[in-house]
Amino acid sequence: MKAAVLQGVKNLEVLDWQKPAPSPREILIKVKSCGICGTDQHIYHGHPGSAEVNPPIILGHELAGEVVEVGAEVTNLQAGDRVSIDPNIYCGTCKYCRSNRTHLCENLQAVGVTRDGGMGEYCVVPEANCYKIPDSMTFEEAALVEPLGCVLHGFRKIQLSPLSKVLIIGGGFIGQLFLQLVKQQNIDYIIVSEPAENKKEILFRLGANEVFTPKDERELEADVVIECVGRPESMEFAFKAAGKGGQVLLFGVAAPETVISVSPFEIFSKELTIKGSFVNPYTHEEAISLIAKKIIDVQQLISHRFTPEELPATMHDYPKLGVSKGVIVY
Repeated sequence: MKAAVLQGVKNLEVLDWQKPAPSPREILIKVKSCGICGTDQHIYHGHPGSAEVNPPIILGHELAGEVVEVGAEVTNLQAGDRVSIDPNIYCGTCKYCRSNRTHLCENLQAVGVTRDGGMGEYCVVPEANCYKIPDSMTFEEAALVEPLGCVLHGFRKIQLSPLSKVLIIGGGFIGQLFLQLVKQQNIDYIIVSEPAENKKEILFRLGANEVFTPKDERELEADVVIECVGRPESMEFAFKAAGKGGQVLLFGVAAPETVISVSPFEIFSKELTIKGSFVNPYTHEEAISLIAKKIIDVQQLISHRFTPEELPATMHDYPKLGVSKGVIVY
């Protein structure tokens, strides 16, 4: 099979790769669509994903496809089933798994991170990580279930009321998903900070009341701040923009070495609540439902489509391409 294989830092090659075979409790899927995540870019540049990455490996943890073969002990799937994949694989025995915090698993494995993923024509996945999708759902939508699941996990960590003023920092794909979820809560006022002028139209269409660029930053007192960028300046702005009694959700993935300057007195005097959010525990099925029912629209958020052969150049030039959300189409 053809696969885009990460050989090392900034070294991705399309190669003839051995087609995998499923073990007794695994399935083999023919990948139909795979999203390109910001985490894939982190890994490409030598940073860890949800776990350490050891090349050579096929990236791609946002994937969907068709079942072509099932292992001998698989009972709930058969060839021809259409599935979306939750990439995270938990050990079930560490203290976090045993305390219902599986996403913090000490032995976390993940499709497209610690084992081959969706940037190849075929992918082997545990049966437990496969979710059937309705016929009405496109494979592109099904590939984007995983990031929506991650956003749902973060969304559950904040408390909203109809009187809340919400600031979303970063109006890219993740910010657009948060915007749709927040809008569903009949929130009083939603502001988005986004530097790209060409994203303003879709942000207003999705429900933003106000969009401004970071260079035009002004004093704000938001009740809830959702940071979706992961850069020092945007995270520091999140704390400044939070009003008294405010909540700050740090969702954007920063580089491991990133350090920010925050005033402890500001946290104290405003009595801020600060939360992080990691991966997508127990949210995949709900995310499928939200997309299938058209409550959350992911299809219109796709800005670029790539072939597998384009991936080496795409990953190299990704920041320059102006991609809001890119998917690989097979």
